[in-house]
Amino acid sequence: MDMTWVTERIALGGGIWNDENMAELVRMGVTHVINMQIEFDDRPLAEGYPVSVLHNPTDDDFQLKPPQLFQQGVDFALEALDEPDSKVYIHCAAGVHRAPMMTLAVMRVLGWPLKDAKDLIQKRRYVVDWADVYVESVEEFMRVYEATREAQSAPKA
Repeated sequence: MDMTWVTERIALGGGIWNDENMAELVRMGVTHVINMQIEFDDRPLAEGYPVSVLHNPTDDDFQLKPPQLFQQGVDFALEALDEPDSKVYIHCAAGVHRAPMMTLAVMRVLGWPLKDAKDLIQKRRYVVDWADVYVESVEEFMRVYEATREAQSAPKA
């Protein structure tokens, strides 16, 4: 498996592709998978395994990504991470653009400053290529996310 642990509970990498790799992920304790590939849907591979899969297909087209794309993945990851023994694997085809982008969004929502999150991801998975447009997409998502949280916590008149 082409997989890198970024934290004790969040990993990122390349495609799962086959049953043998899905079984290996489960043996490593992965309970939740966020699949960013448009090329392949992991859900059929997950049947029969104790793993939940979010198929969040994303084109690696170097275009701005909408906040909703991140919201789906972040909601799934946060729900998973609420369970103390869960581990999340975020992947795309090669683990170079889309999976790091979603991992960055999850880490930002967990409170990581942008530079620290990017540096840790890059340090752990050196093949990551930070496309400026994808980082910009994450930061736009964070502006929307924080504004929504602020509005929800504002006192009602």
